[in-house]
Amino acid sequence: MGPFRLVGAPKARRAEQIDRVARELEACDAVIVGAGAGLSTSAGLTYTGERFHRWFGDFIEKYGFADMYSSGFYPFNTFEEHWAYWSRYIYCNRYDLVPARVYTDLLNLVRGRDYFVLTTNVDHQFQLAGFDKQRLFYTQGDYGLWQCSEPCHKKTYDNGATVRAMLEAQGYVPGPDGRLTLPSGTRPRMEVPSELVPHCPACGKPMSMNLRADATFVEDEGWHAAAARWNDFQRRHRGMRVLYLELGVGWNTPGIIKLPFWQATSGNERATYVCINQGEAVAPAQIERQAVLIDGDIGAVLSQVKILLV
Repeated sequence: MGPFRLVGAPKARRAEQIDRVARELEACDAVIVGAGAGLSTSAGLTYTGERFHRWFGDFIEKYGFADMYSSGFYPFNTFEEHWAYWSRYIYCNRYDLVPARVYTDLLNLVRGRDYFVLTTNVDHQFQLAGFDKQRLFYTQGDYGLWQCSEPCHKKTYDNGATVRAMLEAQGYVPGPDGRLTLPSGTRPRMEVPSELVPHCPACGKPMSMNLRADATFVEDEGWHAAAARWNDFQRRHRGMRVLYLELGVGWNTPGIIKLPFWQATSGNERATYVCINQGEAVAPAQIERQAVLIDGDIGAVLSQVKILLV
């Protein structure tokens, strides 16, 4: 696209913008959803505040942690304490139910349409909400997977059963719905049993999270299969009326979703670029005519679009 000048969401005509999103959804040949952290934040997966204190109050008291994300990098003295922290982190962000209906509302908007989801999120909320896993590409990993920290081989391992066992060892108990909660008045243990600490089944080294943090990130067979499906989806819809629906994508990794969406829209006059983001709804002036920019809460906007399509 060359150098670009950014334009922001119009301060007026909010209702018109939402109506245009609904019309584009009805008319498009395909929907490509690009999802960033802002989508999960809108759904209630916050890493600070009440939710952080509810799950990690003891760690906050002991270490003065400020937020869930940065605390994950703390150099704990033992693997037993490290995995006490990380098992709670994984469970509340990957296996527990999200508080809001944002993901299910999005599913209802794309259901029955030809869609694909490209996301930098690692919380697996799309599959938990019922999206077709064959139409998802988690580019940056998955909280639900472990890998060898070395890594000595290109394979990942589901961690769900072990994570639940770790939480139960800390004092969390399953309720009637299967969700793990801490009984009232109970202080959780801040270590897990040594036998639950995960080690690589091939080399015996400690396991780590399958998250793209450095060059050790494992792109396993599932990752490559999803990448191939994503490339094939783009190829099959080239030149068609495609709606690029960008939700909550920031500037940490713009080269994965934001910049490719802008470039694809610029190269296809039949495409529409929709950006819904709190405080960051922008697009290059070159595609302003094809862009719908809405500065607002994603969940609230999707709910309004859904009402228009009923």
